[in-house]
Amino acid sequence: MSTSSITRQPATVVPDHRRHDFMPAMFGMPLMMAAEFAIYSFMEKLSPLDYRGGYWQFFELDDKPLFIAPTSKPRFRITGDITTFQGEVSAEAAGIIATLFTCSHLSFQHPSELLPEGFARLHAYVDGHAEASEIFQAID
Repeated sequence: MSTSSITRQPATVVPDHRRHDFMPAMFGMPLMMAAEFAIYSFMEKLSPLDYRGGYWQFFELDDKPLFIAPTSKPRFRITGDITTFQGEVSAEAAGIIATLFTCSHLSFQHPSELLPEGFARLHAYVDGHAEASEIFQAID
């Protein structure tokens, strides 16, 4: 039996001078404020024991927006009632989960090509992530 290793390009932090372009590129100008509020709200619901707001980093892959992640703690307990998954994940994984929930949630309310494209791009990125199992369980 042979195993092959696929080298996955990691997401990179969006530099400060380009942060203002991230949310409009990810969600579109009409939805950027609603999306930002939704991500923070989902994070509060996903991790009510650990998340208390704070600074978030923006991540991209191949110059395309990918997800945002909180920086207030290195790990978050996912215990909220919007998922059956119960466990602890990295801040990056928590941000990915909140971003995926947001893309999905908003796509049912607003017609936008950016939402399913962003969801698909992030979902594909998760496939090779070290915490893929936890992330997929949380969004299932």
